[in-house]
Parts: sequence; C-alpha cells; structure tokens
Amino acid sequence: MMASTWQKTQEFYNWVLESGDPRTDPWPLVYSPLPVTLLFSSYLLVVALGPLLMRRRRPLELRGLLLAYNLAMMALSTYMFHEFLVTSVLGNYSYLCQPVDYSQSELGMRVQFYRKLESGPALPWQMARVCWWFFFSKVIELLDTVFFILRKKQEQVTFLHVYHHGSMLFNWWSGVKYVPGGQAFFIGMLNSFVHIFMYGYYALASLGPRMHRHLWWKRYLTIMQLCQFVAIAAHSSYNLFTECPFPDGFNAAVFLYILSLMALFLHFYYRTYVRGKQDKLT
Repeated sequence: MMASTWQKTQEFYNWVLESGDPRTDPWPLVYSPLPVTLLFSSYLLVVALGPLLMRRRRPLELRGLLLAYNLAMMALSTYMFHEFLVTSVLGNYSYLCQPVDYSQSELGMRVQFYRKLESGPALPWQMARVCWWFFFSKVIELLDTVFFILRKKQEQVTFLHVYHHGSMLFNWWSGVKYVPGGQAFFIGMLNSFVHIFMYGYYALASLGPRMHRHLWWKRYLTIMQLCQFVAIAAHSSYNLFTECPFPDGFNAAVFLYILSLMALFLHFYYRTYVRGKQDKLT
C-alpha cells in the first residue's frame, strides 16, 4: 500500500516537472517546485521566529536601506509594466481572451516599435521573460515582511500580509511554469502598475515623520488595489463563460484567489478607514 502511494507520488511529481513550458524550465527557480517551497517554508519560519529574536533588541531604523529598496522596487515595477504593455501591443494581444503562445518567436530589435516600423510576429518569448521577472519580484517582495520584523512593526505582519505574499509566490511560479504569457499578462500588468504607486508611497514613508503629512493618499492606494482586484475578477470570470483557449483551471483558480483577496482587503479597508475613523470621533 505504502509502495503504491509512493509510486503515485513520484509519478505525480514527475508529471509536475515534465508538463511545464520547456522555454521557462531552464530559468532560475522554475523547473521544480522544491526551491519555491523551501523559500516559502523559510519565509514562514522568519514570520514565526523573527519577532521572538527581536523581542529583546531595539528596532532597526533601516531608513537608507528602505529608501533604496523601495525606489528599486518602484523602478522594477515600472520596467515590468512597460514590458507587459509594449509587448502586448506589439504582439496584438487581446485584452479579453489571449491564449498562450508556446513558440519561441521574438522580434530581433525592440527598437522597431519606437521607429513605428512593422511590428512583426507575436512576442511570446519576451512575454514569458517578463512573466518570470514578475514572479521573481514576488520573491524579492518577501523582504517587505523581513523589514517589518526588523523594525518591530509587528502590527503590519497581519494574516492578509503573510497570505498575500506567500500565495503570490506559488501562484506566479505555476504561471511561469505552465502558462507564461497569454492573458496572464493582464494580471501582471495591472499589479505592476499599482506597485509603482505602492512602492512610491513606501519610499516617501521611509523618509520619516516629516513626510507623513504628504501621505494623505494612502486610502486611495487601497482603493486602487481593490479596483485592480475587481478588474482581474471580471477578466477571469469573462473567460470562464466564453470560449477562450486559455486553461479554465487557471481562470477558475485566479477568480477564486482574487475573491479571497477582495474579502481581506475590504475588511482591511473597513477596519482602517471606516471603523477607525468612527473610533476617532467617539
């Protein structure tokens, strides 16, 4: 019985390894789920043990490091948004239904776009590459939590925070492994756009208390995130009820996941900006 179970587990694991997109398999962290699982396990360990290790230590300010980190993430988000947008335009991508192109065609010179010459074939290789960068940005973003713990901002390490950061790691690993491109670009493009403003906000906040009066727009940043979720939910659900040659399993998973984020962010919005405001008035 145990031998049969072990054999089936091995067969399933081999299927996971071999059924991915061969273009992205050689790229870092993609071929096997083990590196990402190890990263996630290490992340949970830091979340659990970090506050205990910092209990008797003074909080670190990290002001210069935070400024550099947030500006770098802002620049990376800008780059990814640009690549998602330009590549989708060059490849004549549909914003309603775009199947994954698993070929390796690519324009030789991206400068053709800027010279307004003939755009040439679709750019599946370039789209797959920016999808990988988006996935890798989710690896880097785990540092958000580490910085909160080192600064003893434990109130920021909520279930929403940990769930969002950890789950995005696996979501985009599977996206890059199996469907690197297609209409998944829409999610990455929207999220990169929102993160330009989010990390811009964090960069200003890292400058210290003197900048707090300029950060009145935090509430609108949360609204922007919620609008992003609504757009992604509508996009995924549309393709569940129309004939679109993009895997229904991925559309359904995205739709259910986005619903969970919408619920958590709406709860955060109510607790912070509605009930919190009422508490201040009483």
